[in-house]
Amino acid sequence: MELLERLKSLLRGDRVIWMIVLILFLVSLLAVYSATGALAFRYQDGDTSFYIFRHLKFWLLGIIGMVLVHQVPIPYLRSVAMPFFVVGIVFLLFTLFFGLNVNQASRWLSIPLIGLSFQTSDVAKLALVVLVARKLAESQESEPERQAALNFAIGAAVLASGLVFPANLSTAVLMFATVMVLLFVGRASMAYMAGVAGIVVTLALLFVLGAKLMPGESRVETWFNRVETFVSDQGDNYQAEHAKIAVASGGIFGKGAGKSAQRNYLPHPYSDFIYAIVIEEYGLLGGIFVMLVYLTLLWRAIRLAKLCEDHFSALLVVGLAVSLVLQAMVNMAVSVNLIPVTGQPLPMVSMGGTSILFTSAALGVILSVSREQELREAQAEAAVVKPQQTVLK
Repeated sequence: MELLERLKSLLRGDRVIWMIVLILFLVSLLAVYSATGALAFRYQDGDTSFYIFRHLKFWLLGIIGMVLVHQVPIPYLRSVAMPFFVVGIVFLLFTLFFGLNVNQASRWLSIPLIGLSFQTSDVAKLALVVLVARKLAESQESEPERQAALNFAIGAAVLASGLVFPANLSTAVLMFATVMVLLFVGRASMAYMAGVAGIVVTLALLFVLGAKLMPGESRVETWFNRVETFVSDQGDNYQAEHAKIAVASGGIFGKGAGKSAQRNYLPHPYSDFIYAIVIEEYGLLGGIFVMLVYLTLLWRAIRLAKLCEDHFSALLVVGLAVSLVLQAMVNMAVSVNLIPVTGQPLPMVSMGGTSILFTSAALGVILSVSREQELREAQAEAAVVKPQQTVLK
């Protein structure tokens, strides 16, 4: 009983969100184990346990990190918002010039000695949401302050997403879209948001056109090829074609766990196209279930934000939840051929290393807000019960 109480105390916060984490863990475990079968036979002499144990290691580290982060007081996060953002920008600049180059894109930094690499955009995404939430929360007293905070938020978003943009268009768009949602929640006018969106889109188009006119092959060529192939529905779109086959062959109920055929043909069935493998093995019902899990996370986050007593906590919860759910929806849309290939993993489900750690940290922050809300409610109940007991005596 004492152990149960300690565990309950350690895992304070929204029980539904904790349950979502458990569900995503189980989905990830089954999907990754199945999707890496062909990879194991190709590179690990048939040792199918190699990748799943590696995946479990990062999941375990992610859970530990989530529990630790969810113990961090929210005022502390507010105080480190600016230093955290500066670190994220430094990482992005370093990656732009010295990062690991893959497919004409520098997205990764390698950590010396331990041989681990990570996408610096994961740090920047988290830092950007924390900083924008703080600035908007501090500017609710007067109109001049609020306008200054909106301009600051746009500047931070343009800086961070602009540094990500050359190497990772989809991540840059998701980062900026998340900030736009925060501006909307922070009571920015639609006219202001439309003007900002117009300016940013114009600048992005000028950059893309300028890069396309430059001699030599660039990342922009890859973007144009993906869009042209998607729009015309012709050409060599190997990944998308096999993803469509996986989705179509899954039917309503799927082929069953571990029975995917397209995992042997898709280049990245364990990351970018893992949702297609889920639908192939568990059918349309399985795909809908996974989508509803992410939508439930968004719903619980919005519900939690409404209960928050301070603006910073509310904006923080909404920003982090929107960031995760938007990424999930983009991954799903790519898998079912609704949008061009982007390379976004499915949060907490796709096989990954540091991406799981940073996603776990984001969920840990949301759970930290819900933990503090739960403690406040418990204190309020205790304050009501105590006077009543005194009167009875």
